[in-house]
Amino acid sequence: MSQLPTADFLGFESLLPAREREKLQDVRDFLDKEVTPSAVDWWNRAEFPHELLPKLADLRLSTPVQQGYSSLFSGLVIAEMTRADTSIATFFMVHHDLFVEALHTFGSAEQKGRLLQDAMDLTITGAFALTEPLHGSDVAGGMATTAIRDGDTWVINGAKRWIGNGTFCDYMLLWARDTDTGGVRGFILDATLPGVTRTVIANKTALRTVQNADITLTDVRVAEADRFAGIASFEDTRQLLLGSRILVGWQAVGQQLAAFDVARQYAVERHQFGRPIAGFQLVQDQLVTMMGNTTASLGVMARIAQLQEQGISDMPQAAFAKSFTTARMRETVALGRGILGGNGIVTDYRMAKIFADAEAVYTYEGSYEINSLIVGRALTGISAFT
Repeated sequence: MSQLPTADFLGFESLLPAREREKLQDVRDFLDKEVTPSAVDWWNRAEFPHELLPKLADLRLSTPVQQGYSSLFSGLVIAEMTRADTSIATFFMVHHDLFVEALHTFGSAEQKGRLLQDAMDLTITGAFALTEPLHGSDVAGGMATTAIRDGDTWVINGAKRWIGNGTFCDYMLLWARDTDTGGVRGFILDATLPGVTRTVIANKTALRTVQNADITLTDVRVAEADRFAGIASFEDTRQLLLGSRILVGWQAVGQQLAAFDVARQYAVERHQFGRPIAGFQLVQDQLVTMMGNTTASLGVMARIAQLQEQGISDMPQAAFAKSFTTARMRETVALGRGILGGNGIVTDYRMAKIFADAEAVYTYEGSYEINSLIVGRALTGISAFT
């Protein structure tokens, strides 16, 4: 199979400088050895491989842009991680690109000195606690979790839902509404504090390796020293949310790379009617469509990476990237599942897992519909939602 072209049919990876291409190959080699062979087993058991964390840390890729790598390289790293396992990529994004990035962007000198290096080294793990049981897309205006100032502490009450890494993380970037000002504040929440209850969300059909949690907060006291001094309102999170939305677009690319890999290999090796099914016109057409969707998604994301280098601050562009690539992804993984026939619905062949995980990517970091409406508002000047 090595002599055949990949789904990166136009060679976007070649846009990287030599140093970054070499590092990306190191990442790919690591994933091929440490992640891909075990990913289906972790997913089937719905267990997170904690033993993988020191090895992930050894990649030295925490917040790559902060370390001088390009935005294109950073995105391709997430695509390659997703190609190996969407759950591991999601863990990596939640910890590094939300929690660690928040320390870089909003943390005080004291907070950075206390937590940043350990977080980059994965000796402590973080989560991003924003979504609530009754508030997802409208959480900015509807946030029900409250924070009340009491001397040098804040008393926090409320609940959070779908918190990735939430069952085992050491800290969370927790969002709560200041009852005095009505503004949204961010806190570094020690997950072991009294009043914090964490419950795993069971029976998921996607991202089963990710340990999503329901979080209940009952009179939790957080020191003023653990409030993110750089966050004065929800608007201050724009940079974090924009960046994570873009990275989910890269996950959509990785999902398609994985689906193409599995479907093409299966089509070449699977024989029916005396020959490989890759020799049938309909199967070739499906593979070409899968490659075309992947290439189009790569093109969008490569352009977004260029805009990031220029200082992108336009949420509609990130929303377009996320909605467009996840729509293409949904078609691609469905075509791939179909090529595998009945074998496409069992995880033994990887495709069922890829197909199922795509549904989570389609929904989180703003659903397809919400992101499309953000773009629609930009195009028309009229908002379809408040």
